[in-house]
Amino acid sequence: MEDENNFVQPTIPRFDGHYHHWSMFIESFLHSKKHWSLVENGIPSTKKKRRVEHTKAQRKSIPDQKLKDLKVKNYMFQTIDRTIMETILNRDIVKHIWDSMKQKYQGSMRVKIAQL
Repeated sequence: MEDENNFVQPTIPRFDGHYHHWSMFIESFLHSKKHWSLVENGIPSTKKKRRVEHTKAQRKSIPDQKLKDLKVKNYMFQTIDRTIMETILNRDIVKHIWDSMKQKYQGSMRVKIAQL
């Protein structure tokens, strides 16, 4: 029990423009918290799109998924500077934040490497 109290939470690095390094760390961090599936899949929609029916268990887990998404967004907000956050138009779920960062910075890194 005493060991649990002495456990130090790892520091989440701030995004400094090096997307590849940042994304590897954040992905590993979120896997360790068992939250990576939210980044990959998002939260199942409660709206009926394309007549997809959710099972009772899936419907019951949606509030839990939303809470986990808020936790992951909190981690992401700690790592991303305000000026960068302002460029992300859709911040409603963590998947949209992740996809936006990936599109904006992974692509620009490839261009930078190609120009070298």
